[in-house]
Amino acid sequence: MERQRPRDLIAAVATAPGRGGIGVVRVSGPSLFPFARTLCGIEPQPRHAHFARFLDADGVPLDEGLLLYFPAPHSFTGEDVLELQGHGGPVVMQMLLARCIELGARLAEPGEFSKRAFLNGKLDLAQAEGVADLIEASTAAAARSALRSLSGVFSAQANSIRDHLVDLRMLVEATLDFPEEEVDFLEAADAFGKLSTLRTEVDAILEKASQGSLLRNGLHVVLVGQPNVGKSSLLNRLAGEERAIVTDIAGTTRDALRETIQIEGIPLHVIDTAGLRDTADAVERIGIERTWKEIERADVIVRLVDIRSGGLCAQDAEIDRRLPGGIERLTVFNKIDLANETPRRGEHEGKIAIWLSAKAGVGIELLQQELLRIAGWHGGGGDVILARERHMLALRSAREHIVNASESADALELMAEELRLAQQSINEITGEFSSDDLLGVIFSRFCIGK
Repeated sequence: MERQRPRDLIAAVATAPGRGGIGVVRVSGPSLFPFARTLCGIEPQPRHAHFARFLDADGVPLDEGLLLYFPAPHSFTGEDVLELQGHGGPVVMQMLLARCIELGARLAEPGEFSKRAFLNGKLDLAQAEGVADLIEASTAAAARSALRSLSGVFSAQANSIRDHLVDLRMLVEATLDFPEEEVDFLEAADAFGKLSTLRTEVDAILEKASQGSLLRNGLHVVLVGQPNVGKSSLLNRLAGEERAIVTDIAGTTRDALRETIQIEGIPLHVIDTAGLRDTADAVERIGIERTWKEIERADVIVRLVDIRSGGLCAQDAEIDRRLPGGIERLTVFNKIDLANETPRRGEHEGKIAIWLSAKAGVGIELLQQELLRIAGWHGGGGDVILARERHMLALRSAREHIVNASESADALELMAEELRLAQQSINEITGEFSSDDLLGVIFSRFCIGK
């Protein structure tokens, strides 16, 4: 894809909204040296921090702070960039931004600085998305993986696959171009062995990407059950603090309570819900309706049962009947401390179950490990790829075309086409082949000022 380089100036506040000790306004575009001289009355040196007063049209200071000037192409965007570091008050920042617009800049769109870095060849698309993922990371493990993408690790793996596909295409097309030659290019170069190796490499990247997708998005876990089975106690135990109110009064939890926790770096979005039962209480009934809506959006349903009830009663069976199919379920027998039971992982009616006590804190690690198993987390995380859904789709598409190519030995024209489509899918990851509409969607989700 030919990248069209923009020629106008953009400006935005690059620090978070609100008050702070420092606020930053960032400006990017061609030929910002005169802009800086007009704004500050000084001639800045490249990559030096200058103390400066930021002046209005009449030469009256709006604020004072540091001016940094990065001339093209040695900047984040590949254009001239100015960073104006002033006092971090909202009014001061807006005054400074308005002055930049008065001098010819326009307000940047969300993600436009990173988009310009991509368009100017400073980042590929996977690296640019790594910027947003690093900002949005909810765990340390996710932040480390995002930094790897930003550093180009994911891009290098995708480019390696692309290079191997190019080599294979060359061999196949050479065979098509010279069919009369005695030398069989494909056999001599072990083309089908290379195809098999390539498929294995794509599978390995897909596995890392699947793990990274889990790091990025986490797992939505909904706690369900009758009133007073210990859902709120379990949420508090998983969160490590008293987040939910716990009483012996049935119906205490009236609305869904969300808490994000980490297990081995994986974010788990745990949702405590109202106890499921027939009730005449109007407020509790609304809470129960919301519980069913949360259940429909769950990745995992953790159904709690009070072990003292002797197992699953008629009300539990009715809850089971109404639970939607296709969602992973896990039964937890709670309050084992009151029934002289031991914590364990086992089976109940042919399905996995955990015996624990949320109040006493025993058996909790069994539940945590089971949730990781359900999520498909293999541990480690040192080389996972913080993949987005579009990356997963591109990798799966490339794999499908590679498989089709390996099954097309008797139709080399078809094989060549499948290899071309596989390469096109891989190119979508780094942005070598991307529509303008796709770029607009991707960068619109970035922060303004980034």
